Amino acid sequence: MATCLQNGGLSLALADLLSSSFLLLTNTEYRFTFCVFVFFLSPRVYNLNMPRTILHLDLDAFFCAVEELHDPSLRGKPFAVGGRPEERGVVASCSYAARRFGVRSAMPMSRALRICPGLLVISHHRGNYSEMSEKVMQRLCDLSPLVQQISIDEAFVDISDLREEPQAVAGRLQKRVNDELGLPCSVGVASNKLVAKIATEVGKKTALNGAPTQTKGLPPNAITIVPPGTEAAFLEPLPVEMLWGVGPKTAARLAGYDIKTIGGIARRPPADLARWFGENGRDLARRAGGVDDSPVVTEHTIKSISQETTFVRDVRDDKALSSTLRELSAEVGHRLRQAQVAGSTVRIKLRWPDFTTLTRQVSLPQPTDQDEQIYATALNLLGKVRQKGQAVRLLGVGVSGLGAPLRQLELWGAQTEKARRLQDALDSLHEKFGDESIRRGKSDG
Repeated sequence: MATCLQNGGLSLALADLLSSSFLLLTNTEYRFTFCVFVFFLSPRVYNLNMPRTILHLDLDAFFCAVEELHDPSLRGKPFAVGGRPEERGVVASCSYAARRFGVRSAMPMSRALRICPGLLVISHHRGNYSEMSEKVMQRLCDLSPLVQQISIDEAFVDISDLREEPQAVAGRLQKRVNDELGLPCSVGVASNKLVAKIATEVGKKTALNGAPTQTKGLPPNAITIVPPGTEAAFLEPLPVEMLWGVGPKTAARLAGYDIKTIGGIARRPPADLARWFGENGRDLARRAGGVDDSPVVTEHTIKSISQETTFVRDVRDDKALSSTLRELSAEVGHRLRQAQVAGSTVRIKLRWPDFTTLTRQVSLPQPTDQDEQIYATALNLLGKVRQKGQAVRLLGVGVSGLGAPLRQLELWGAQTEKARRLQDALDSLHEKFGDESIRRGKSDG
């Protein structure tokens, strides 16, 4: 179902769009698909020669959707995936039924249970999420080789070279993900990444706000298309918070200038925005006009690898902290070797019981991907900032300054090369028999 918006009525119609819905009945198990099609102001503006068509896909409440595949009885119920409340856990993802009670991602699980007493708490199953994510991304790669995955459940695809209409491409992709993987997903399509992502968000909100009573609590599974030439008009009525680069502080400052919508930003002279926000003001002006030239990036350079843990209860025991530090270092080292990189800077992160958080780092004479060197360096840093017996709430280890690992024997020396061969043997055993199959002996007392 499509709505054709003409001339000056577009902005008003778009404002109405956010509080209404367009229902298209399908035979999928989700029972409905919301399609919002925003058309051009006039035939003269609609440009068939626009250089890019970008599709944005977002898996709806992904962790929860995967859990529902393993336990279908969860469907329609308020539940959250995350840590236990007694372990200071937070909500990683929550079902749409739970969101009706005000539960949100990143919320402390204890608070989520207070506002939704019947909330079911499900522990993470990280392997399952990664496996399903890879299957989704493979289906995106079937559309185009230009895929930029930006998180485990979200990606951009450049579909400019496809001859099909964007509406058909989006619908076909969504159906594949729904039918073949059993996962709901929302899709936005526009001439650039900025507008495509916002289109997905608008589609989700429209679907959830307008869903019939009997489908409340189910995922949106929305498709939103913004044809070329309508980007600024599409963004015009939306709240400033939906624009990239506008966080709570920037939104508050904009409100001080009586600017509450993206259109309000677009109507301001760029010079005013630059005076208020510096160079970021000029970027805001461009984005508010629907302009975004950023390409779909198919490869990313890893800048750092880190691992951290929040303790169930504050830890004072020196040996327990040393043991945890060793485990974190081993995980970081393993990930470095998997990525075939080594790092020249080791960093630790600490959080005290009063939530004061600090980091310390040191540069190494040579890059490393070895567990023991990372651990020894991290332990030394820990000893410099923590008094014996001092309680710790969170502990983390990271390595940055990444590059290709050094392999030359003359640079490593015989002892280091021996340690590397031992590490390679341990990796092989862990790969074959699991992480718990064998561990290094502890020499730190």
